[in-house]
Amino acid sequence: MTLRILVAGAGISGLAVARGLRIAGFRPDVVEELPATMSPGAGIYLPGSASRALRQLGLDAPLRPLGDLIFRQVFQDAAGRELFELDVAALWAGVGESRALSRADLQQVLLTGVGGVVRYDTAVRDLAIIDGAAKVEFGDGSVAEYDLVVGADGRRSTIREKAGLGGAAVPTGQIVYRSVVSGGPSLSDWTALLGDRAQFVAMPMGGRRLYCYADETAGPDVPNPTDPRARLRELFGSFGGCVPAILDAIEKVQVARTDEVTIDAWSTGPVLLVGDAAHATAPSLAQGAAMALEDAVVLGEVLKAAGGDVRAGLHAYEQRRRDRCGRVREQTHERDRTRDVDPAERDPMLRRRGQRIFTDHYRPLVEPF
Repeated sequence: MTLRILVAGAGISGLAVARGLRIAGFRPDVVEELPATMSPGAGIYLPGSASRALRQLGLDAPLRPLGDLIFRQVFQDAAGRELFELDVAALWAGVGESRALSRADLQQVLLTGVGGVVRYDTAVRDLAIIDGAAKVEFGDGSVAEYDLVVGADGRRSTIREKAGLGGAAVPTGQIVYRSVVSGGPSLSDWTALLGDRAQFVAMPMGGRRLYCYADETAGPDVPNPTDPRARLRELFGSFGGCVPAILDAIEKVQVARTDEVTIDAWSTGPVLLVGDAAHATAPSLAQGAAMALEDAVVLGEVLKAAGGDVRAGLHAYEQRRRDRCGRVREQTHERDRTRDVDPAERDPMLRRRGQRIFTDHYRPLVEPF
């Protein structure tokens, strides 16, 4: 099967798609707007569903030495008193291990799995569909024609805009803070402390480091803090548990807004959106990478099954992926609504029913995709 395929974006989604296509017998071009020297600095939590997809991409072995396995998720109130816990090893039994690791390490595993050269510093400037093919103009002025263009370029996707598949991502009303901490307290579990419309999450990620993720609910008119580290101390300085020791050890903090992408169609002609470009959500369920990795597996499978018929393949792709990604969005909204209930009402409810409620959020994702 000879198809001219372009993958726009060399993050988790783009590299995974390139890997899935290569396994299916295709040889895509991969371009990335950013330079090769730009390495992600945060950590990432991969639930069992992500590990299953990585195994299907043949990339589970190089991942095994990296990061730290997560067996339990422990939920606490703002004072550090336990609300409930999830046995994630049991939840994902037979599916895959849950792991926290450096995003840069995951990126490197995916990059080595591509087997081809990524063209960095290469932006897609324009895209036009002509006679069933996609004509792409790059930032350097060069032009190429493809049978399929895969937009794996994230929430602010250029491909989505140029193909007319949807507008800008919609803010979810959260400001998020991410940090990798060395010299903090020793943690063996993924640990979340829930406050008043704010939460602080920390987990071991290997190398005696912790990956920390925190968020607060904030309206669109509230600007991002100019000093994220100071804002973290302001938000969580009264928290108990592991938080005080982590705040003492934190040095650098990344701050961002969360947003989501909900569009009526993921493809038009020979153009397809995958990952966050198609179905981004807030990271509350930690399923963003898992959904992107599953996208990659499915796209390779459906194009191979369709014998290279792009139209049939993309139709089959949307049929297989839309309901599952929609469920993740719905469960993400439900998780966020639960988090934002007043603690006086929420905390007693979670002590009684939290394990069942949060297990139910994940249960549909245990099923094969």
